[in-house]
Amino acid sequence: MAEAAAPPDTSPGTGVERSLRGFTGAGYDKGRPLLVQAVWFAVLHLVFVRWWFPARWRPAVLRAFGARIGQRVLIRHGVRVHWPWRLHIGDDVWIGEGAWLLNLEQILIGSNVCVSQDALLCTGSHQRGSPTFEFDNAPIRLEPGAWVAARAVVLRGVTVGRGAVVGASAIARRDVAAGEVITTAVTTAVATGVATEDATGFATGGPS
Repeated sequence: MAEAAAPPDTSPGTGVERSLRGFTGAGYDKGRPLLVQAVWFAVLHLVFVRWWFPARWRPAVLRAFGARIGQRVLIRHGVRVHWPWRLHIGDDVWIGEGAWLLNLEQILIGSNVCVSQDALLCTGSHQRGSPTFEFDNAPIRLEPGAWVAARAVVLRGVTVGRGAVVGASAIARRDVAAGEVITTAVTTAVATGVATEDATGFATGGPS
């Protein structure tokens, strides 16, 4: 008889020997039956992201799948939303081409928020110390007037405060205070809440 495999050594300093085959996703609820998930993914990839699909219809499609969407919301082509039923968007919001709302958990976007091109809002993560790499997800909140600039990333559990800016290609790993600007190089506070190209690496003006 073959010997049983030794358990992973997880003592300090040795790291974690992963067994991704053992991943269970324990405790995670996708929020809708499998059929609804499948229909959404079909609509998303066949229609919603396409350049020819009218922008004015995208909010209505998201509402049909359980999203809460305000008025005068502009969603450009190429935008991906993982679960519409875990999305709440206020009024007068712009979401630019190629943005990815990876909302395994709730994403709440306040009014007058701009999420620019190719930005990523990622509510998902994994437990670093888990041998089976189980989920470690948490919601994201963008307060009114916040700006997530082009190719910026907002990670799980982060709140971006009122009028704050996550500059182009920057990564928000922690909460961003109201009026704060974070970039790839430095962090500053902008008293007026008005971001400039020098501060963020992304010019102001016009729907993204």
